Amino acid sequence: MPGSAIPHDAIQRRTLSTLMVGQSLGTAAAASMLAALGLLAAEVLGSDSLAGLPAAVGTLGTAVIASPLAGLAVQKGRRPALWGGYGLGAIGAATAALAGQLGVFWLLLIGMTIFGGGQAASLQSRFAAADLATPERRARDISRVVWVATIGGVLGPILNTTEDTIGRTLGLASWVGPMVAASALYAFAASWAAARLRPDPLVTRAERAGLPSVERPRRQLTAAWRAVRSEPLAMLALGSLIVSHAVMVAVMTMTPLHMRDHGQAWLSGGVIAVHVLGMYGFSPLVGRYTDRVGASRTIRDGALVLVAGVLASVVAGYQPWLIFIGLFLLGLGWSFGLIAGSALLTASVPDRTRVAAQGLSDTLLSGLAAGAALISGLIKQGWGFHWLANLAAGLAMALAIAAVVLAKRVGTQRMNPV
Repeated sequence: MPGSAIPHDAIQRRTLSTLMVGQSLGTAAAASMLAALGLLAAEVLGSDSLAGLPAAVGTLGTAVIASPLAGLAVQKGRRPALWGGYGLGAIGAATAALAGQLGVFWLLLIGMTIFGGGQAASLQSRFAAADLATPERRARDISRVVWVATIGGVLGPILNTTEDTIGRTLGLASWVGPMVAASALYAFAASWAAARLRPDPLVTRAERAGLPSVERPRRQLTAAWRAVRSEPLAMLALGSLIVSHAVMVAVMTMTPLHMRDHGQAWLSGGVIAVHVLGMYGFSPLVGRYTDRVGASRTIRDGALVLVAGVLASVVAGYQPWLIFIGLFLLGLGWSFGLIAGSALLTASVPDRTRVAAQGLSDTLLSGLAAGAALISGLIKQGWGFHWLANLAAGLAMALAIAAVVLAKRVGTQRMNPV
């Protein structure tokens, strides 16, 4: 039965269920692998000096692959883009496993670059949830796909020691087992998307909207940037996605070291778990809130939550229990910014350039996050954690102010298109 003949709600329900399973599998793969990656890198190198480099390369790989993956979605639909991205994740994880087994560091970096495709597919999934969503439910549908990442985010790290133990039993080198498991999970996610994402939500949307044929990928990206730059709401959405993610990554990356400096390193595992809960656990409520009050207000509120989380994290050096509140608020503020920003970007750019604009946002989000992780270490080393926190809080406050100023400039009705 062609997509045009199936009821709209039925396609959207199938799409969401498919995306949620794929997202949970992909997140479990990424979380398990990344939790063991530094340990594997240290084993291969024989030191901790460059153990963080593979993770940074993986984030840059996501930035590089996100836009081409969006271009593939424009040309062929979400189904080939998602199974292709998850498939790259599987190949990258397998390459990383081979690198660990052989003890070849440069091969590990190549594997992590390819692995970025899986994370790019996970990012694109939230936009796929919005393809056929009605305006009054757009943020909620996005939030459902974000929420299931909680499952993978929690189970992945818990299972990686078991995966390592099984791998060693089978004769694999230390920490190669989680890489093999991640490859299998990504392969399953790719197969699931290929089999289940029918009818394709983006193709169905194009058919029903009567959209014209698409341009070549490079022209798509140029047109997307022009569309975003010319629309204040789209620029606010892009700013929300970039600033929320960069602030979260920069502060979260350095918080364990900040805790170590104050003799609290033993709390770091629990703190990161609470942080992940803040990021994903309340996303359905965030989606409902966004649909009810509007994306611009949610972006403003999320930026203020980020500021509160950053400030609490600084003070936590003197009051240890505050670190749990700070990292929880940091994750919750990120959830506000990601869900509201994704919904607003989808609503504020034309259909013709929408998917390319989504890919552009994921490229910038991932690339700047990698830069934030790198720069955060330099700032902490040179000037201290409090300077990093001040800069992060300043960026978040600037986002909140931008949302308020833009609301006054363009009016409440236009500021709340979702």
